[in-house]
Amino acid sequence: MTDRENFFIGGGWVAPVSSGVVAEVGEAATGSVLGRSPLAGTADIDAAVTAARGALEAWGAQPAADRAAAMRRLGAALKSRAKDTAKLVSRENGMPAKLSIGANGYSPALMLDYYADLCESLDRDDLRSGMLAQVRVRRDPVGVVAAIIPWNYPQALAAMKIAPALAAGCTVVLKAAPETALDAFVWADAALEAELPAGVLNIVPGGRDAGTHLVSHPDVNKVAFTGSTAAGRAIGEACGRLLRPVTLELGGKSAALVAADADLDVFLAGLLDVCLPNNGQTCHAGTRILAPRARYDEVVDAVTETVRGLRVGDPLDRATQIGPLVSEAQRKRVLGYIDEGRRSGARLTTGGSVPADQSVGWFVEPTVFADVDNASVIAREEIFGPVLCVLPYADEEEAVAIANDSDYGLGGTVWTTDVERGQQLADRIQSGSVGVNHYALDVVGPFGGVKASGLGRELGPEGLAPYQVLKSVYLPPAGTA
Repeated sequence: MTDRENFFIGGGWVAPVSSGVVAEVGEAATGSVLGRSPLAGTADIDAAVTAARGALEAWGAQPAADRAAAMRRLGAALKSRAKDTAKLVSRENGMPAKLSIGANGYSPALMLDYYADLCESLDRDDLRSGMLAQVRVRRDPVGVVAAIIPWNYPQALAAMKIAPALAAGCTVVLKAAPETALDAFVWADAALEAELPAGVLNIVPGGRDAGTHLVSHPDVNKVAFTGSTAAGRAIGEACGRLLRPVTLELGGKSAALVAADADLDVFLAGLLDVCLPNNGQTCHAGTRILAPRARYDEVVDAVTETVRGLRVGDPLDRATQIGPLVSEAQRKRVLGYIDEGRRSGARLTTGGSVPADQSVGWFVEPTVFADVDNASVIAREEIFGPVLCVLPYADEEEAVAIANDSDYGLGGTVWTTDVERGQQLADRIQSGSVGVNHYALDVVGPFGGVKASGLGRELGPEGLAPYQVLKSVYLPPAGTA
């Protein structure tokens, strides 16, 4: 059993002082207890924020090269633990090992290295000549960052916040989700090995009350959150009232638009990665498949056959394609949506229950519904499990209209043999990101959503800007005293 007894605050291990609440972190594939972790109360959050505040001035004042070097050491320490970390996350949330090794094992180091390079290459000041003045534009760290992450991609989503924050000169309080509290402490172990200055990074798993307190803490300067749209709205309201900068990466109900000329073999080869990554527990998953009426039966049959053939089982087995969901509660939620799909009149073509050969753990059969109305609950709400809807369209105009008829706008894909035409269709889809014949987040490209999928962007150079504040210093025009 993997137990953690202390928080990581101020560069060392600190015993809980407030809540006394301990999370029993479950193993998704067995339903048994994997380990235990303390959950932060308000006094623990206060201690973590105080430590971050105390470290802010010195960290922000360090030369960019020194911060970058520390970030690379942190990345190297995480990379050396990559295989063990990936395995731990798979045990916590059911992510198939083949996905977890990249997403939770190696991607944090990649992001830290990327932002370390940006930290060194971007000028903190630049001088601009105007008509009335010379303007020196200065970029300072925004301050103490509250980074709040969910359980589905815990290591990658933590890195998407920690890496740009450290590069900008900010300090961080990371509040991890109770379901994946154990792997969060890998960051603490790596920070100690990398000799990251005390207080620069603080790790405090906690529940909703801890998150609420952290978001509204008077010594927090910025909030970076990934999670549900409902929680994001509450955080956005709090930050709006406080006039506090916030980045929100929220839910999705993305469309995979299969064009009339699409090579179906190419789409089917990418279906697992695009439509059902991490057992469907992925915010940008393309869970609405839009198929032309002329090829509708062909697409439904092919998708059904492909999904029916996916290998369900132990997430630690690299041959597994669909693992368990994160918890019993999540499985109940997903099964509830499947029941709703049946009631709506949609046609169930495969799946729809708990696998007969999985007597323990939180498994759900990968499921496909055909003849789905885009106004139905299963087409409009984020299910967050292995459930796909196949919807027909008459022409490209209707396809784009269906894709855009959603409260969300986070991901999406277009599948076509005409890549130029695919880009034109992608440009018409109301979403923060769209892939043509594949979908892959890359660290160089900004990621985020529109509509109910969130505010702001992470990754790329654009992901650094939210962690900086700008100051204009007006100097006399060139040539004057």
